[in-house]
Amino acid sequence: MTTLSVLSSRKKSTVTRLTRSSRIFKTIIKAIQDKKGEQLVSLDLRKIPEAVADFFIICQATSNTQVRAISDFIEEQVRFKCEEAPYKHEGKQGLHWVLIDYVNIVVHVMQPDTRKFYRLEEMWHDAPLTGHDE
Repeated sequence: MTTLSVLSSRKKSTVTRLTRSSRIFKTIIKAIQDKKGEQLVSLDLRKIPEAVADFFIICQATSNTQVRAISDFIEEQVRFKCEEAPYKHEGKQGLHWVLIDYVNIVVHVMQPDTRKFYRLEEMWHDAPLTGHDE
């Protein structure tokens, strides 16, 4: 498994600070829930100086088909409801880990083995974690 390079290629925007009440945040969470993403959590990275975003949103999907469905639906809903396109996305070829970068929010849609291997929640353990499973 290779790491995704999109995060090292840009800086976090300091123009707009997001909250959990921001429209884009709520839209992403709802899109994941609608497509039955599992173990949905968000990490609040706003107080971590070296973080590249304000939030990471992480979920898992049980198949390539579900990873694609979730990631495509997130982009569709954010484009429709927030009129924003991702800065970049990666992983849509292998569908083990799709990363969607909205600059201040980075979404990770992962299959269980990939999530277990990379352990993003442990890597960013100093960030407050909130569960969003329905």
